Amino acid sequence: MNQQDFITELKQKGAVIVGFGDLSELSPDVRFGMSIGVCVAVKYPPEVIRDISALPTADYHDWYNKLNTLLDSIVTFGAELLTREGYAAIAMTRDSVGNGEVDNNTSLPYKTIATRAGIGWIGKCALLINDVFGSAIRLSAILTDAPFEAAAPVNESKCGDCMSCTNACPAGAVKGKSWSAGVNRDELVDAPLCRRAARERAHLGFSRADVTICGKCIEICPYTQRYLNQMQPML
Repeated sequence: MNQQDFITELKQKGAVIVGFGDLSELSPDVRFGMSIGVCVAVKYPPEVIRDISALPTADYHDWYNKLNTLLDSIVTFGAELLTREGYAAIAMTRDSVGNGEVDNNTSLPYKTIATRAGIGWIGKCALLINDVFGSAIRLSAILTDAPFEAAAPVNESKCGDCMSCTNACPAGAVKGKSWSAGVNRDELVDAPLCRRAARERAHLGFSRADVTICGKCIEICPYTQRYLNQMQPML
């Protein structure tokens, strides 16, 4: 399948970003012997992210689940397209990698594939940051042996001296360290502390103490703010 045609097919299903990364430098075990990672991103509506400046909302929680479901359908569709073309392909759905909780350290995170695909870098809050959408995106991926052309990987942070997410984190879980390829997530964020605070904030925001969701580091990021400001409704 032509690479551009494949991108078009996934975007017609709802993807806003499709990137291709060379995974050959990673252990064959974590990538199931596949050499290419196809990273797929979908975006939050700007108004959903604007509304979580104080506390997470029920609408944000609903969109979190809605986007994850959409991603599962997109990557499943993409993997099926590739297998029909005779390639090996694995859709990295939630069932295959875990439920995406903050303390769920998978062997091959979506964020790793995203940085290998040139989609963005890891912020000080350990979330992926994209030039266009900031962190207002959700990610998934497909592993394949299809001969797609890979992008140049992103190996260094663009956050510089910015401490917005570090200073705004309600849990004090963001440590303020800059990411580069090879830095472990635990060097950036205290995940258990983040998880506890997220549950408390979900309870305060919409009375769901069983939900682990916060979003403050997404909303406060200057790159996210730029996306939100560009998408302000006309008055």
